[in-house]
Amino acid sequence: MNEVQRRGFLARLTAYEPLTLIMVASIAGGLFLLQRLTSEVLEGETFRFDEAILLALRRPGELAVPIGPGWLTHAVGDITSLGGITVLSLMTVLVTVYLLLDRRWPIAIFVFSSVLTGWLASTLLKILIARPRPDIVPHLAEVSDLSFPSGHAMVSAVTYLTLGALLARTQRYRSTRIFVMAAGVFLAVIIGLSRIYLGVHYPTDVLAGWCAGALWALGCWLVSKRCVPSRGPDAAAETENGDGK
Repeated sequence: MNEVQRRGFLARLTAYEPLTLIMVASIAGGLFLLQRLTSEVLEGETFRFDEAILLALRRPGELAVPIGPGWLTHAVGDITSLGGITVLSLMTVLVTVYLLLDRRWPIAIFVFSSVLTGWLASTLLKILIARPRPDIVPHLAEVSDLSFPSGHAMVSAVTYLTLGALLARTQRYRSTRIFVMAAGVFLAVIIGLSRIYLGVHYPTDVLAGWCAGALWALGCWLVSKRCVPSRGPDAAAETENGDGK
């Protein structure tokens, strides 16, 4: 490689921010982890792990009764509803409408399409893997679809992380950007844990849901960073006029 070629290579490499390169590496690692986890689940290698955790969350001799105080079960039921289709649909529509009213058309359309396609991906994965729901302990919530990956874990991760990542780009201060992202991660985590506590998902279902949802959100973030402006044209024009005064 001659000097001109080397400089060209370094220029292309440094054109990408370090954070972007880290995200690309994270996506590659996440895809590998998801593939390995899916393979282990299909081979039945994770059953003992899943069984041990589900049984540990119930009282010995009374598998229909979860550990902890009575109010905890009610609280967990409320938390799991945050990952339901109704709540997530309302959240996505309201955020999209807000962005449209704020004249951020590109990011509004991208938010809506990112979440919608993430939901479709979750449904497709369930159909492809076709893992039945756990029957180790009685379910504390009504369920009827397939188990792997956890739809609540994946769809909540897709929705809250995608919304968090894209909305963080519209925030002026670093502290608010960090808070928005941390809130999205926190909600995705507690919603996934609630599905295990209620006995309606194997722990590996939830791990796969988190992994797939985070990968989807990271992918959307990378695409939006390169292709979607964070501000609308009117806002950008106002900013330029303000700077010119």
